[in-house]
Amino acid sequence: MKICCTPIEFFSRFFIHGSSLQLLPCLCCLISFLSLIRSSSGLVHFWGNSFSFTFIDAPARFAVPVDGSGICGALDVARPANACSTLESVTIMEGQAGRLRILLIARGSCSFEQKVRNAQAAGYKAAIVHDDQGKSNLISMVGEPEGISIPAVFVSKMAGEMLKTLAHSQGGQCCISPLTEEAAGTVLVISFVSLLVIVSVVATFIFARNCRPHRHRAHSQPASVSMQQLEALPHFTFKPDSHHKLMSETCAICLEDYRHGETLRALPCLHEFHTVCVDSWLLKWGTFCPVCKHEMSAGGCGA
Repeated sequence: MKICCTPIEFFSRFFIHGSSLQLLPCLCCLISFLSLIRSSSGLVHFWGNSFSFTFIDAPARFAVPVDGSGICGALDVARPANACSTLESVTIMEGQAGRLRILLIARGSCSFEQKVRNAQAAGYKAAIVHDDQGKSNLISMVGEPEGISIPAVFVSKMAGEMLKTLAHSQGGQCCISPLTEEAAGTVLVISFVSLLVIVSVVATFIFARNCRPHRHRAHSQPASVSMQQLEALPHFTFKPDSHHKLMSETCAICLEDYRHGETLRALPCLHEFHTVCVDSWLLKWGTFCPVCKHEMSAGGCGA
């Protein structure tokens, strides 16, 4: 028995189309799936032209059990969805003549027994009831077995929604089969491998996120000049009546006008600044002029 898409297909959609924030919900869903294996007794398969999905189910206690060969047929969605009233007979429904039909029913509004009896009366050979709540545990449907001659199983809300979509949009075949030890082991192995993959992805994501700031700081650490280079730069005392020609009367770093007696330092590009201002700049922030961005290692003034 081939198990193709539970839960790998479900989770791959999150990783391909979702964001990294969806990793943890996926992990929680997979853990819930593993817990469901213990309470399930069968499998529901849906085959298309190029895909297959498998869901676990819990058979109804009052319905006919599924034999070892299982039961297969076309999947129809109940109308009304809860199948609490008389259903249209399969003999007058559109579809492939002579093909067994299985009915997908939503939980709620009436008893499980009534839903299955209505499906049987309409000519369906099996019933699949899906949950209407997002609970993680499958339930075993109860009712009066007298007169019930078809199998019925219960599946999760997620499984029901996917089966409904597939029934509406795909041609394909639906099968209900008992959960053999071999099939259960296959599902558990695939689920466990999926769990390991997801945990690895989450761990890699967290590690990469924590390391990124360190790498960024390492690459963005600004260069600075040495104290020896700084002391080699010319400096002078500002005097308003001096013949020294300044490119500006204001320090571009602190934005304060120069005052008599203050010490200024000139860079190779001829821009002057307060010594304390430009020294702090060159020692902490970079090796270029704060005004023209000219590098200290080059001569002349750069724009």
